[in-house]
Amino acid sequence: MHQRDPSPAVPDRYDLGVQDLWEDGRDLRRRAAEPLAHRLRPASIEDLLGQEHLLGEGQVLRRMLDAGIVGSLLLHGPPGTGKTTLALLIAGHLGAHLECENAAQVGVPRIREILAAADRRLGDDGRRTILFLDEIHRFSRSQQDVLLGHVERGGIALIGATTENPWYAVNAALTSRSTVLEVKTLDEPTIIVLLERAILDPRGLGSLAIELSPDAAAHLAASCEGDARRALTALEVAARSLRPPQRDQGEPVLLDLKTAEASIGSRAVVYDRTGDGHYDTISAFIKSMRGSDPDATVYWLAKMLHAGEDPRFIARRIAILASEDIGQADPSAIAVANAAWNLVEKIGMPEAQLTLAQAAIHMAMAPKSDATSTAIWSAMQEVKDGRTHPVPLELISGMKKGRAPDAPDYRSPHKAGDGVGTTTYLGVDRAFYNPVDRGREAAHAEALEIIRERRRTATNDGTNPKTEG
Repeated sequence: MHQRDPSPAVPDRYDLGVQDLWEDGRDLRRRAAEPLAHRLRPASIEDLLGQEHLLGEGQVLRRMLDAGIVGSLLLHGPPGTGKTTLALLIAGHLGAHLECENAAQVGVPRIREILAAADRRLGDDGRRTILFLDEIHRFSRSQQDVLLGHVERGGIALIGATTENPWYAVNAALTSRSTVLEVKTLDEPTIIVLLERAILDPRGLGSLAIELSPDAAAHLAASCEGDARRALTALEVAARSLRPPQRDQGEPVLLDLKTAEASIGSRAVVYDRTGDGHYDTISAFIKSMRGSDPDATVYWLAKMLHAGEDPRFIARRIAILASEDIGQADPSAIAVANAAWNLVEKIGMPEAQLTLAQAAIHMAMAPKSDATSTAIWSAMQEVKDGRTHPVPLELISGMKKGRAPDAPDYRSPHKAGDGVGTTTYLGVDRAFYNPVDRGREAAHAEALEIIRERRRTATNDGTNPKTEG
């Protein structure tokens, strides 16, 4: 009986050639299926567009790369700004071993494997390991703690990427051991350069013979809000619609504004309802009302509503501003804010945008005063500091048991000719409310000056009785 040779057969040259061709074809098909943004990732730091504040001459990351020493980094910025690409380029520039993981999908056991392998690699041949951990904010505090010892010893260089504020979303112990860098959105001219490269690059859309009109490029760049990935995705959608794979290449085809508009849809709004975008935009909205700019006010309002912000949250902020920044300069402001809040609760969106716009413009155009808010904050601080004052004897309730028989009688201000009381109602001389000379409060300022002077005169000439209990 014939015995099978246990040694593996050695393929002849023909077989190897066919296998190589087959593998090459598979690689080509895999690359063709990759998104345009992935295919066009730059091969070196020098090819990267944007981020001059990090990679420009003399900037912090450039100096680190030139020195060949990069510690742990935390890269934060909006989606599509190139955080992942930057991490890949850093590893390639330094010749380090790179491990890429997503914090939403990887567990602690896998992280421990990577850390152990990094220690062995460093001990065996001195090669450092960079662990790129995307969406690092999705790691719990305990999961982040696993990295601390290795980061501190330098056994591994961590590059964490997040769209959140790292000072809040990442363990403080980890941020203190890392260099925190902001990856900024690309400006429109840079996005246009990227789109033009994609049209010509053989790795991109160069084989399709597409011409990109200037107005189409400008529209894509403006609509993506600095998100390069979104701009490239829209460009590829538009190009493929003009030149599907089954159509012969033929003459160049123009990608015009109409096609660009259809490919990208509505303009993106960079706004996260729980992170910095939420707080930054509401801050801009409030400061625009406070600064009496109705145009900026309605823009920030529109941005929040378009992004799906809760209109009740906006109504609540308008109501707070009515007292904090307008107060007695326009007493109707708080009534307008309250009415708007009630209507928002009753009618909902989209009609509530009209109510919110009317209320917000009213606040922007109203005279401003922080005298009310300053008054209560000052009085609260006086109480918190322990400077509490006894109720003056004249103001003690007449129904109180054990009230001193010689306590002065309460004097009703209605018996005065002008209805103003001269009693020392606090017992000490304090001025918490200081009205401004704007709006309705200007009349308050004038009247209060007269009232306070009369009260001081009554105290000085002995008209006011003893005030301390």
